[in-house]
Amino acid sequence: MQINVTKSFLPPLAEYQAMVGHIFDRCWLTNHGPLVNELERKLMEYLGLAHLLFVSNGTIALQLALKALRLTGEVITTPFSYVATTSSIVWEGLTPVMADIDPDTLTIDPAKIEAAVTKKTSAILATHVYGNACRVEEIAAIAKRHNLAVIYDAAHAFGTLYKGKSLYAYGDVSTASFHATKLFHTVEGGAVITQDPETARLLGQHRNFGHVTPTSFEQVGINGKNSEFHAAMGLCVLPQAKEILMRRKELSLAYDAALAGLPLRRPSVTPGCDFNYAYYPVLFESEAALLDAVSLMNTHNVFPRRYFYPSLSQLPYVNTRNTPMADDIARRALCLPLYHDLTMEELSLVAGLLRKALSKATFHKPRKEMVCHRKSA
Repeated sequence: MQINVTKSFLPPLAEYQAMVGHIFDRCWLTNHGPLVNELERKLMEYLGLAHLLFVSNGTIALQLALKALRLTGEVITTPFSYVATTSSIVWEGLTPVMADIDPDTLTIDPAKIEAAVTKKTSAILATHVYGNACRVEEIAAIAKRHNLAVIYDAAHAFGTLYKGKSLYAYGDVSTASFHATKLFHTVEGGAVITQDPETARLLGQHRNFGHVTPTSFEQVGINGKNSEFHAAMGLCVLPQAKEILMRRKELSLAYDAALAGLPLRRPSVTPGCDFNYAYYPVLFESEAALLDAVSLMNTHNVFPRRYFYPSLSQLPYVNTRNTPMADDIARRALCLPLYHDLTMEELSLVAGLLRKALSKATFHKPRKEMVCHRKSA
């Protein structure tokens, strides 16, 4: 038995085969087919959004967002995210400027954003970490004061609400990842989301080579489309989304109970955020304690993930490096296995191994109990 940090949810095989059978009957495999259009419509309905475009992956979604907003110069971003967040900025010929994170929520610190604004700044690209909301109202106020665009890397945010609305509804553009590891997935895929119809029009053209008609082009574009086969998977998974979200919450609460009393800390949930339990991160007291725990778990075929590590301020193509909070958190953060069909027995095994590792590490030290900061559930 191997317990990985995540495992893809798969719908009943017969349902997917039926969808694929219709694709074969139509022989319409890609290029905005009926299943892609249906998935976009159903996602907008499910999430309560005005405009959503299904694209080939979450990284392309970030690149499309940066391009459609006509950005130049510097983009203030977070060092605590997956590498695609920063790499997309660099790939589009822009300069990432790192603003440190809030040590409680692990999302970008608005005060640090304000301090990083210069005459060259054109946008803020923030990440909703582990599905936990950024302080979107404070970020919106900063953006308004300095005339900046706001993009949210919302790769983890499917199902998260902020003040009753989908977290995707905030910012000028939000980007989603529907990779196979996500709680809602299309095997490979992603989306760009906006509330503005003109931005949606530009995103649509950029996604499809710049086409306005089959024989005319208004602007540069790339191939960001996705296929009928990927849309079919999404249409099979979407009806299970509520059950998946409830199961992840159930497992997360079971982890809370199983790990009570250990010298670990949990991130705080941002006030007003209805969290989706996309991941189960814990913060160790030291990197050495984390590495000891990972080593013990690995010997028992349990494979958590250091997510996110390293801090993006350490990337060789990033100049800004004064982010001590993110650098420290990145060394001590670990995501434990969490997925739909993880059993309570498997969860207990993970918790037991973690307890064993930490009991050795703290045998001669005063113990600090695990604190689970949840201001909202």
